Amino acid sequence: MIRTFALALCTALLCGTAWAADVTYYPVPTGTGPRDVAPATDGRVWFTAQRLGCVGLLDPMTGQSQLIPLGVGSSPRTLVVDQEGAAWITDPGLDALVRVDPTDLSVRSFPVNGTVTGTGLEGIALDRDGDLWFTGQRGFIGRFKPATGSVEIWPAPGGPGPDGITVTPSGEVWYANQHARHIARIDPTTGHAQVVAIPDDSAGPRLIWGDSRGTLWVSEAGNGRLSRFDPLGETWSSWPLPGGNADAHALYVDDQERVWLSDFRANAILRFNPFSRLFASFPSDRPGAQVTQLSGRTGEVWGAESAQDRLVMIRY
Repeated sequence: MIRTFALALCTALLCGTAWAADVTYYPVPTGTGPRDVAPATDGRVWFTAQRLGCVGLLDPMTGQSQLIPLGVGSSPRTLVVDQEGAAWITDPGLDALVRVDPTDLSVRSFPVNGTVTGTGLEGIALDRDGDLWFTGQRGFIGRFKPATGSVEIWPAPGGPGPDGITVTPSGEVWYANQHARHIARIDPTTGHAQVVAIPDDSAGPRLIWGDSRGTLWVSEAGNGRLSRFDPLGETWSSWPLPGGNADAHALYVDDQERVWLSDFRANAILRFNPFSRLFASFPSDRPGAQVTQLSGRTGEVWGAESAQDRLVMIRY
């Protein structure tokens, strides 16, 4: 028995596959198609139900979830949770940012089309002042101030393609433009975006996340690499994902500086240790899970299995 366990342990370490006991799955209503996920401040977990035009709220203690309709024509994409525990959602179907109250689950919509119609809302990030930064895939970046209700929208350099957006601990706002093949830093005073081109051998940057030191991590769309940009040294580094035929999507950096991302072709969530430069793999127990977004809180990483109507949680 001891020999069998030792052999299994050795195999797991060599191939980089993590223990299944580290992973828990939470089914959500059929047809939900969860696209994004974010832990709430009270232990529950928010998720966007893109196919149903709803936002969902899961109680991991009971495994039960409830859906809150966002309005006719809604198609929610990404979300973030503010300091009050409210969920903020980008909704290109409504062309609005939507807030859902964590207590009474009331819904408020804030249209962003005052000067531009059809921004193609996509990514969202919360800064230290409580302001919301967002991207529009049709070629826009913007900021919404909940305190005043004001919206500012600026054209993104390079045109269509802005996707993931992040705020670093120092307050810098960066986003990724997959089609224009760059990342960019937004000046919060002018809205001007300073472009940083990706290396010639890189694919388009899909999502971006800043770690505690302000270093930027990027998942490259359609290829098997994880990239890192150091704004201080203005240098790029990259690491191929295991398997040689990867397709990087979701991205998240935890409080221990480890980088998590999903690989559609491997049907797995990967964890990258930037100190050892090794990957660990957490394959889904169902085919074609398609984890589109990742988020987390201390000790937990959460993902949305869009094609399986499930949320997945990995403890670390």
